[in-house]
Parts: sequence; C-alpha cells; structure tokens
Amino acid sequence: MGGQPMFILEEDTQRTSGEDAQSSNITAGKAVSESVRTTLGPRGMDKMLVSDSGDVVITNDGATILDEMDIEHPAAQMISEVADTQEDEVGDGTTTAAVLAGELLSKAEDLLDDDVHPTTIVEGYHEAASLAHEAIDEVTLDEELDDELLAKVAKSSMTGKGTGDVSAEELAETVVDAARRVTTDGDVVRDNISVHARTGSSSSATRLVEGLITDEEPVHDNMPRSLEDVAVAFVGDDIEVREASIDAEYNVSSVDDLNTAIEAEQNELQGYADHVVDLGVDVLFVDGDIADHVAAALAKEGIMAFETDPDDLAFSTGLTPVATVEELEEGDLGHAGSVSIEKFGDETLTFIEDGESGEAVTVFARGGTEHVTDELERVLTDALDVVTAAVDQGGVVPGAGATEIAIADHVRDQAASVEGRRQLAVEAFADAIDVLPRTLAQNTGMDPIDALVDLRAEYEREGIAGIISEGQTGVIDDSVDYGVLDPVAVKHEAVESAAEASTMIVRIDDVISGQT
Repeated sequence: MGGQPMFILEEDTQRTSGEDAQSSNITAGKAVSESVRTTLGPRGMDKMLVSDSGDVVITNDGATILDEMDIEHPAAQMISEVADTQEDEVGDGTTTAAVLAGELLSKAEDLLDDDVHPTTIVEGYHEAASLAHEAIDEVTLDEELDDELLAKVAKSSMTGKGTGDVSAEELAETVVDAARRVTTDGDVVRDNISVHARTGSSSSATRLVEGLITDEEPVHDNMPRSLEDVAVAFVGDDIEVREASIDAEYNVSSVDDLNTAIEAEQNELQGYADHVVDLGVDVLFVDGDIADHVAAALAKEGIMAFETDPDDLAFSTGLTPVATVEELEEGDLGHAGSVSIEKFGDETLTFIEDGESGEAVTVFARGGTEHVTDELERVLTDALDVVTAAVDQGGVVPGAGATEIAIADHVRDQAASVEGRRQLAVEAFADAIDVLPRTLAQNTGMDPIDALVDLRAEYEREGIAGIISEGQTGVIDDSVDYGVLDPVAVKHEAVESAAEASTMIVRIDDVISGQT
C-alpha cells in the first residue's frame, strides 16, 4: 500500500533504541558513580561544587555532591536517587551505594556485550542481592551496643570527613551522648535530636545542649536576657486586639469617643498580659504576632516573649500548646532550667535548656568558616543517623571493606548452584562488590589489585579482613580490632538500592524524549 507516512510521535521527538539506549544509559550512570568514587574511605578527597550564582560547597558527602550537581540525564539521575534513598533511610553509605550501582552497571555492560539477555542479568542480580543480605547477616557482630561500641560506629562514619580542629573521638562522644538522652524503650527517637550550626568559633567549641536553640530574640528590648527555673507557655495565635466576626462601622463623633475606643483596646490587650502574668508564666512563645502594648506589659513584669514556634518545644519542656491566650491554663505550662540569650557576632540565639521532660537535645556545631561549619553539620547529622540505625535496625558489622569481602566470597561460593546464564550475572555481582574494597585501597595509597588479593587471603585465614588507614598508607587487618564498624542497615540498604537502580537501568531499551 502507498500513501503518506504515519507519524505516531511528534516530528521533533528524539528516540534512542536498542543497544544505543542501553549504552547511553549505562555510560551516564557510570559517569555519575565515578564522580564520587574518589571520596570513598578515610583518605577520600573532597569535592568543590560551584553553582551558577557562585555559591560554593566543599564536601566529602556523596549525597550532597550528587544533590548539588546539575544532572540532566534521566539514567544518571537514577544513580543520584540511590544516594538520596540511602541518605533518607540510614543517613550514611551514600558514596558506597552510588559506587556500587555504577560498578553493577559496568559489569552488566560486559554481560550485554556477551549477548546475555537483560532479563537474565536482572534475575541474576536479584538472586545475588539476596545472597549478599545473607552474608551481611552472617558477619553481624554478636555484641551489646554499649556507648563504647556506638562511639566507634559514629567515629567510623566521620573518618575522612571535615571535622575542623576537633577530633572524631570527641564528636563521637557528643553524638552518642545525644542519642542516649533521647532513647526510649531501647530505640533512639531521632526526631528529638537536632543539629544547629553557627559560624564564628573553632570546631572544638561544638557542644551538646540539653534542650533547644532558636534564632529568635525577645520581642521587647527591656525583656530579660536570661532567666532560670522558668515556667514556659506556648500560644498558637496572635496576641492582638480581636477583630469582629462581622463587618461593622463605628461612628466616632468626638475625641471622647475615640479615647473610649482606644482605652477599650488597651484594656483588652492589658487583660491578655495580666492573664499571662497571673498564671506565673516566665517565658512565652507565640506562633504569631504580639501587640506592642502586650510586649511592653510583659517586659515590665520581667517576662520573656518570642514570636516563634521552636520545634519540639513541647517535647523539651513538657508544655501543652494552646490555640489562644484566653485558653491558657496553669496546667498547660512547661518548665525549663534556663532560657538565655547569647550573641554570636551580629546574630542572636536563644537557648532553652534543661527542660522538664528532657526529650529534646541539640548538637550546637561551631566552625571558623562557613564551609567548615556546613560540612561539620553534615558530618554530625550522618553520625547521628548511623548511631540511630545501629541501635534501631540490627546492630553493626566490620567496616573498612571487610563486610564487602565477606559478601563477595559468599556470593561466589553460591554462584555455582545457580542454573543457566543467571550464574554469570551472580558472579558479575560478586565482582562488582569488589569495587568497594578496591577503591578503598586505591584511595588509601595501596595497589588495588595486590590489596584485593591480600584481603581475600586474610579473610580465608581469619574470617575478617579490612583496609585500615595507617600512616601514609594502609594495612590489612581485623577492622573490628581497630574499631572500624558500620551499621548493618547501611550495608543492607546500599546493596538493595544499588541493585534496584542498576537493574532498572539495564531493562531500558528505548528512550523517547520530547523536545520543548
């Protein structure tokens, strides 16, 4: 039959199919993975990321690097999402997950070149991931998660990252202290720990605040700057003259009428202030505006008032939030040991400490420059996340590449029992896992091939073998003896998310993109 050609897609639509699509996607994914590979481990390097507007971020954190990069390729974005998922779920191991995903893609590319079907690769990878989870469970340490062990986990997550002039040991102790203070029924309530960063001092000034920190300052200059043993209240609405619920007009025909109206408003506002005073409130937080008359009246009585809604105020002080000031009762008040205002350069911070319930704490991070402070905040956040993951999600495993060596060994051992071409994908998965200890060795200054051979030999002899950074190079030894430990959840999540992303990309054989 003749006739005009049929256009199913728009004429300016771009389409890439078959091997070209697979190759393009895999290449993009590998490129993103390679961009963070040199940051892995204690000797990993930092990246400087400069935005179009000139903003600079200097970091060693994989999720931050990938988040700051302007990634356009859809397959590359999927690798970035691996790091995001890892960060959201367990808070660490983002570089590990991204590097592993890239290596799984690289091995899949070799299998595709050997005419192994994409579905076979996907099935093999899923089977290998299941074997990897088994291996992780087998090397989980059967030890009590005491403060000493958790400090090692926190320190391991910080090693190689920017901590300024404060040691990882000191920060690890602060992190564990924070976690223990919000542990309930054996679980860490992570939402009750916050990190507040402020530039202007050395990193060694970082400390744990048993309470909350807010950027707000009192609404009146004559209010106290520091109070101790205080009753705290929270009102969720403005403290101002109430507006009428109906539209009405008032005719003011004389000065006396105007004075009467003004006096009525002032009496209403004074009534609100008197109510707060009569209840014995020392510090009032309002999620809204406080009228000047009320602020002045409270200041006269020595009461501090803030227009803010600090997170976790109820958790910290035991107060009960109320909607309006009229609803506030004595039973709604909370208690804090102290509320104080401190100046840091041109900025003011309010510290609400030693709350009655004590269920909220803040790590106050300091740094000499903005870049140091920002990186320290990321480091502390990750450390808090991994300690939480260790306590809440199954314990810890040997770090420094030791768990990865055990995974690769177990997957290879079981590969022989897998039938058909899936066996090739299972073996490729084991080879991909080796990229992690190999990269650690390379970043530490060791020969990666020799190190991998020695790691396998040491693992066969001792059962645990990791790459320990020591002096100007690294040594192969028992990572547990050196206190290098990672949460089980970090390893499980890295394997799961990397396998899912790589198999999703491998299955794509057609890319259709519309042009705008």
